[in-house]
Amino acid sequence: MTKIQAGTATINLRVVDDVGQRWFAKVYRGELERERAAIELAEFARQGGVPVPEVRRTLDGELIDERAPMSLWEFVDGETAEGGISGARWSAVGTVLGRLHRRLAEHPAAAPTVRAALGVRDIRQSREQFDRVIGAYARRTALGPFESWALEAAKERRALLGKAAAILAGLPELTVQVVHGDLASPNLMMRGDEVGAVIDFQPPRPRFTAWEIARIGCDPRTLLLGDEWIDGLQELLVAYREEHPAARLDDLVSTVAVGCAYTLGSTYPLAEPLDDPEAVTPALELYARARHQTALVMLERLPEVRDRLS
Repeated sequence: MTKIQAGTATINLRVVDDVGQRWFAKVYRGELERERAAIELAEFARQGGVPVPEVRRTLDGELIDERAPMSLWEFVDGETAEGGISGARWSAVGTVLGRLHRRLAEHPAAAPTVRAALGVRDIRQSREQFDRVIGAYARRTALGPFESWALEAAKERRALLGKAAAILAGLPELTVQVVHGDLASPNLMMRGDEVGAVIDFQPPRPRFTAWEIARIGCDPRTLLLGDEWIDGLQELLVAYREEHPAARLDDLVSTVAVGCAYTLGSTYPLAEPLDDPEAVTPALELYARARHQTALVMLERLPEVRDRLS
């Protein structure tokens, strides 16, 4: 067994068995019922043709061996999409994402429906959260470099919440259904230009499909590579619609607006030094800066992107 330095909610291991076959083991630290529900959702997606690693059940047919507690999965070669999406990867990701949402629209936990886009982010709650973060930092007698930056970033984002509210108010009703729940680049495995696997599902919960498309299509690790993301996102959305013809155009055209408003209204990970200091690593600090810059770039380019997607 070899520990894999990835993930925060689980301890991840590469396991080689007696005959040389490789497996991926996840040792859990959280609530097992939630983890079991997430695995069941992954299995549901796999049965619909989504590239999801196969989970190996215990001899008793269980998804999780509660003695460890752990689950065991098919090992997937490749790399995560953390290096960014570019070139032919845009269409490949769009195809898999369309297939994923088409399949999860059939999940029994919740039928797809449409809701007001204001439900993407509770702006009043965001104001309260930013006020809490700004006040907590202001009361500290000394701040480290990242804390000082996080305070200024929180103030900047707090001042932009009115724009976030206006963006959401101007959108049509959008589709809500069961989705992956955490489809950012660390949870997308690539083999060259193809998607090797979609991993680390969350328990089934209805959310806006436009939000999930933005999670991967406007991921900070991709968006900050340069302006290619604007054309690339168009390619992703075309491939998505070809794979999922029932997808509503309003959801696709609203992707960047939804991603922008949602990110502007989020205090993560600006609040981590206050709420979970042990989670603050150099990698998280870099991600925090990238996510903040991404929100500002999306806001600046939103009119242009909206016109091109329309």
